[in-house]
Amino acid sequence: MQIKFLVDEDFVNYKKPSMFIGFPHCTFKCDKECGEDVCQNSPLAIQPNIDIKIEDIIRRYTHNSLTEAIVIGGLEPFDDWQDLLLLITCLRFITTDDIVIYTGYNENEILKEISFLEVFPNIIIKFGRFIPHSSPRFDEVLGIKLQSDNQYAKVISLELEDNKKP
Repeated sequence: MQIKFLVDEDFVNYKKPSMFIGFPHCTFKCDKECGEDVCQNSPLAIQPNIDIKIEDIIRRYTHNSLTEAIVIGGLEPFDDWQDLLLLITCLRFITTDDIVIYTGYNENEILKEISFLEVFPNIIIKFGRFIPHSSPRFDEVLGIKLQSDNQYAKVISLELEDNKKP
């Protein structure tokens, strides 16, 4: 699969220490909708993609004793839907740790995709486009401050008590 970057230990995007995987594509809907170039990830678009095997991502995650979750962001994970679904499916054979997906889509725009993800345990989605000049808000689900007051995170699937790495 292709990604833009992989951070083995991220402490900024979720309340738990996480691996952060940056997906490689986006339609830049935030920029188009507000009529300004506002995306903090725009420079990523011109960076080369990295080819990595899902097995290598899983190995790196499972061999890291610090991380307790996986955050998928990007550019836009849902613009690479098949890779996103495959990655989550493969991860669920190994761990039920939280998987957090950052998306600029609104919930009603990806209902079909959400219905596929609801069957997996511990899936959290951060919804909403970045809106410039909006007030930041603290999100209880993520345990961090989001940059626009329209953005929110939601647990969309079953939460399991025993979500440990193998």
